[in-house]
Amino acid sequence: MSEIRLVVFDCDGVMFDSRGANRAYYNQIRAHFGHPPMDDEELEYVHMHRVEDSVRYIFRHYPDDLAAAEGYHRTLDYTPFLRYMNMEPDLIRFLDYLRPQRKTAISTNRTTTMPVVLEMFQLASYFDQVVTAHDVANPKPHPEALERIMANLGVGPAHTIYIGDSQVDRDHTAAAGVPLIAFKNPDLQAEYHVASFMEITELPPFGG
Repeated sequence: MSEIRLVVFDCDGVMFDSRGANRAYYNQIRAHFGHPPMDDEELEYVHMHRVEDSVRYIFRHYPDDLAAAEGYHRTLDYTPFLRYMNMEPDLIRFLDYLRPQRKTAISTNRTTTMPVVLEMFQLASYFDQVVTAHDVANPKPHPEALERIMANLGVGPAHTIYIGDSQVDRDHTAAAGVPLIAFKNPDLQAEYHVASFMEITELPPFGG
């Protein structure tokens, strides 16, 4: 494989264990309208999709409340839920390993919450570009975000690699012709599988 010059990260499930935050946030929206918490299937869905799609999905059985729920989520500050997010313990070490020799970016289906997350965890300076679902016409799994990152940073698919954890990420990378490192998901079809960031340094594309 060609030398890697650009490493692109997913956010949820990769940089952060954010299931607790997503669970609390979307359950608050459900509770506001008197509905029970999400089940495991719904939690899995909201973990991978942008907020607009997630709200529609978790209110698919409550169509009378959907319009109000779509309005309510826009007023619900995500910041209090950030305390439920846990950053991967070796993320900073891995970013220090990558930079400045390689460029780094994020392609995520998060929307307005991404800048808050980066600021709160003091990560903004580590990334050359961040593309969210609000920045593109077609969010993941469409390749638009990844293609935009590569074009803006001047790196082609042969020199790019993506770290993700879901089928959405697999489809995202396949459509863009970019290899995938599956993070903490050994069942996901991918070119490589790891359980921590520093394991990536031992992979063949990184000289391991």
